[in-house]
Amino acid sequence: MSPDISRADLGRDGGATAADSVVATGYGPTASTGDACSAIVVAGHGSRDADAIREFEALVGMVRERAPAQLVSHGYLEFASPTIGEAVGACVAAGARDIAIVPGVLLAARHAKNDLPAEVQALALAYPGVEFHFGAPFNLHAQLLQLAQQRVVEAEARAARTVNRQDCCLVLVGRGTSDPDANGEIAKLARMLEEGMGFGASQVCYAGTARPLVADGLRAAAAMGFVRLVVLPVFLFDGVLVKRIYSAVDDLLEREPGLEVLKAQYFGVHAHVADVVIERAREAREGRADMNCSMCKYRVQIVGFEQQVGEPQRAHHLAVRGALAAGGGGGGAGGAGAGAATGTGTPGTAAGVPFPAYEPHPIEAESFRIIAAAREWNSFPFEQLTILQRIVHTSGDVDAVNDFYFSPGAVDIGIRALLRCKRVITDVTMVQTGLKRALLEQLEIETWCGVHDQESHLMSAEYGITRSAAGIRRGWQRFGNDAVVVIGDAPTAIMEAIRLIREHGWRPQLVVGLPVGFVGTRESKAALKRCLQVPRITNSGTRGGSPWAASVINGLMIDAVNQLAGNAD
Repeated sequence: MSPDISRADLGRDGGATAADSVVATGYGPTASTGDACSAIVVAGHGSRDADAIREFEALVGMVRERAPAQLVSHGYLEFASPTIGEAVGACVAAGARDIAIVPGVLLAARHAKNDLPAEVQALALAYPGVEFHFGAPFNLHAQLLQLAQQRVVEAEARAARTVNRQDCCLVLVGRGTSDPDANGEIAKLARMLEEGMGFGASQVCYAGTARPLVADGLRAAAAMGFVRLVVLPVFLFDGVLVKRIYSAVDDLLEREPGLEVLKAQYFGVHAHVADVVIERAREAREGRADMNCSMCKYRVQIVGFEQQVGEPQRAHHLAVRGALAAGGGGGGAGGAGAGAATGTGTPGTAAGVPFPAYEPHPIEAESFRIIAAAREWNSFPFEQLTILQRIVHTSGDVDAVNDFYFSPGAVDIGIRALLRCKRVITDVTMVQTGLKRALLEQLEIETWCGVHDQESHLMSAEYGITRSAAGIRRGWQRFGNDAVVVIGDAPTAIMEAIRLIREHGWRPQLVVGLPVGFVGTRESKAALKRCLQVPRITNSGTRGGSPWAASVINGLMIDAVNQLAGNAD
C-alpha cells in the first residue's frame, strides 16, 4: 500500500553529517557549552499508529544528534506517552531552565494555535523558575519545499517509464482542518510545485474535515485526462491517515487500471525536517517565532469564520492525553491528570476518567425541587421533563409548558444529534449566550450564528430578507444536514428554514422554533408543526424567546451528559 521505501533508510535519509549541521543551523559540536541548561522539547500530535510514533521518535533522535549542546526531548498532545508535561518535567529534573517547545505539527491550525499554547501556559505556571519559548509550527519552509520536490523525484524514479511532466497531474493531499489558512497553504504548496517542477496541472484534496476528500480529489484528477498522477501526502510522518491515502490510491487503480498513479512518500525522517526543528527553537529563543497572523481566523475576520475572532484558546485534546499509556489518563503539566472528560472513546469514559453527571448549583437544585412540586407532571412524557421544567425555570411560569409541541422522538433524536454532529446553529447571538458553556465544552459542541456576519448583511440587502433568515440560509450552505437548528427570536428565520427544508431538501437533525412576539410568530410556529420532514420542538401562541430556545438545548445537553455518565456505571 505504501511506496517502495526501505524502512532501514529511515533516520539516515538526507545523508547530512554533524559537520553539515554546524553550517546549516548554527548548532554543532563547537556550539557554546553555555547552553548546557537549555532544552528543546519537540511537541508531537501523538497517534494510535505505531509507525507514526516510531518515525516521530526517530526524528527526535536526529535532532538530538544535530543539536548536541542541548537537551532534546519530546512529548505528545494525544494518545501516546510521554506527554508534553512529562517531557518538560524530565528536562527540568535534568537541570534545564530555558526550554524551547517546538510544535512538531505541520501548518498552523488548531493544535498550534490553541492546544499547544494552552499547554505552554500551564507549564509556565507549573514551573515559575523556568523560561519557556514557544516556536512556530512547520510551515512552507524552503527546506520542506525542497523535500517535497525530492519525494516527487523519488517516486518518478521508481516508475518503469519516463513521462513528460506536462502530461502529469500532481495530487497533493493535506490533512484537512477547520482552519482555512492552513488548508490554503496546501493549495499554495501545490501551485509552487506545479509551476516549479513543470506539471501539467495540480489537484488538492484532504484526508478529512476539508473538501474535496481524498477519493473525490483522486477521481477528479483521473478525469482530467493526464497519463500519470503523482500523489504526494503532505504529512510529516506515517500514520492512519497516510495509510488511508495510499489505500485510496489502490482503490483508484482498481477502478482505472489503465491509469498510472505514483505514490510519493510523505516527508518522513529527514535532515531537512530536523534542521527546521532546530531553526524553530532558535527563532523562539530570539523572539522571532513568526506565524501568519495576518490571515489567522482568530485575529481577523476571514470570510465565513467571522464569529471566531477573539475566540478563547481552549485545548480540546485533554481527554485523550496519554490515553494509550498503561492505566489510561496521562499527565499534563508536571504529570497532572487528563483534565475534563469528553465523549471521546468508550461511552461514559475519557482516557479512563469517568464521565461526570450534571451537577446543578445548590440554588438551581432547590429551584427545580420547587418546580417539581409546583404542578402535576405525570401527564407529560418522561423524556420531556428536563426540557419542560427548564422552560418553567426560565419563564417563572408553571403553565408555560401547556402549549409545547414535540414531534415523535424529538428528544431522543436531539440528544443523539448533539452527540454525533456536535453543532448548533442559532438565529441570534442571544440564544448562543444562553447555552451553558460548561456543557458545550464537556460535550465538545460548537455553536454558530451568522446574524452579524458581513455576508449575512450582504444577503439581507440583496435578497430582501432579514439578517436572521440570511444567517439560517448560510448555516444550510455551510453545514448541510449535520446540525441542530435553534430559533428563539425571528419568525422569518423559521420560515426560511421551512422553505429550505421543503424546496431544497435540507434535513437538519432537529429544529427548535420558539420566537416571541406578535408579527408572524403564531403563523411560523404553526408552519413548523406542519413541517413533517424534520424532528421539531415548538409551542403555540406568542410566548417564547431566546432564553426559552436556549433552555431546550440546555435540557438536551443535561440529558446527554447524564446518559453518558450512566453508561459508565
